[in-house]
Amino acid sequence: MSIIGFPLLLIPVAICNIIVFLMPGLAFDAALTRVVLPSGATWTIALGDTLVALGVLLLLPEVMKAARPGAKYLTDHLLSLLVLGGITAEFVMLPQFANATVALLSLLALVDFLSGIALRSRHKREARAARSAAAKSSAETIEDEPEPVAKPAPVVPTIDLAPQTVEPTSASAASAASIAEAVLLDRPEPVKPAETAKNEEKSPAR
Repeated sequence: MSIIGFPLLLIPVAICNIIVFLMPGLAFDAALTRVVLPSGATWTIALGDTLVALGVLLLLPEVMKAARPGAKYLTDHLLSLLVLGGITAEFVMLPQFANATVALLSLLALVDFLSGIALRSRHKREARAARSAAAKSSAETIEDEPEPVAKPAPVVPTIDLAPQTVEPTSASAASAASIAEAVLLDRPEPVKPAETAKNEEKSPAR
């Protein structure tokens, strides 16, 4: 796990420093070997070319580490920035490092640093998008759940205890009314007492 935070481009940079400070007689354009190509041409492999090729090959696992979710932390970015700052400062300030090999190594360190920053920001965007999608899906799930249906209250039959009046039929009501009217018409009117006494006084005189 400790290799995750180690900047791999520090290896060719360290080899450059060893050559400059410990091997002053060795130049970066010194030929290491010569390879005869199928075309018949001879390709001379210099020391500086070997260091640049090593840096390109080490840049691939650096980018792969940065592409892994959670594998590129702030410490890794700081170490990559230190490597970039160190090799750039040596190229600008020290005359021994003023050559194409150190310049190309500085460019590789810059690519490593920028790629780590870009991939980290991409991981953050993907994480935010995943969280928002999960929250949206959970909200939709809650909305799709059927609401509980309330059961109707049981209907209790009501008993009317008030007495019901039975109305007579129309025929019986009409006959009773006619009988009562006949009785009232046949009944003689009562004679007032004053008129009775007056009639008795008049009767002896006759």
